[in-house]
Amino acid sequence: MLRSRITPVLLIRNNGLVKTVKFKTPKYVGDPLNAVRIFNEKEVDELIVIDIDKSSKNQEPDFGLIERLAIESRMPLCYGGGIKTPEQAQKLVNLGVEKVAVSSAIINESNLVREMSEAVGQQSIVAVLDIKKSGLLKKYRLFTLNGTKEEKRDPFDFALELQSIGIGELLVNSIDQEGTMEGYDNKLNSKMRDMLDVPITFLGGAGSLSDIKDLIERFGPVGAAAGSLFVFKGKYRAVLINYPNQADKYLLYNH
Repeated sequence: MLRSRITPVLLIRNNGLVKTVKFKTPKYVGDPLNAVRIFNEKEVDELIVIDIDKSSKNQEPDFGLIERLAIESRMPLCYGGGIKTPEQAQKLVNLGVEKVAVSSAIINESNLVREMSEAVGQQSIVAVLDIKKSGLLKKYRLFTLNGTKEEKRDPFDFALELQSIGIGELLVNSIDQEGTMEGYDNKLNSKMRDMLDVPITFLGGAGSLSDIKDLIERFGPVGAAAGSLFVFKGKYRAVLINYPNQADKYLLYNH
């Protein structure tokens, strides 16, 4: 990764665009295809789309919707949700998706990472680590299925394992900060950045461009991802698809 990327994240449920807070209370915010069209005009670095129902309901990806999104998108597109096989990953890439994001399917099937990498290329496989503090000691724990299932795997050990077997990229998502717009969990992010060499995108908590600037200044070339920041405006969270203009991006990248 030669430079940082600023990446909107869109959550899909029942083919509609929603936004959650700490993985709960999904709020409908519009049509995903319309959001993609607006982000096209704003020259977004890349876009992440995650269907939050597919894995939890044991459903496969909605390939029809994904094809429409990929055709519409003029920016690199990453899709996650319901992906369990190398064949599904290959089909997504054939539809025009550049990166395939996987989470619950690889927790106990790390060999699946190798199989998917062989199918579509290592650089196209993104592992999503949804992490929150849990238990009396508030230790960072790994969760799947929309934060409903706490996994036995230590998130940091698992990240190192994924790196060793050749994951293309990690998406580190703080459930505690997700949708709060109160800033990234940079304690979590710092530990991940210090121990890993693979490209990392951080998600969860960005409430302003200052949060993104701080993230890039702290950790150098990383992916700075956000959901609420790019679909809401103002303290009342009016729905407004937005993204920094070229001048703002220049200031964020060149600190």
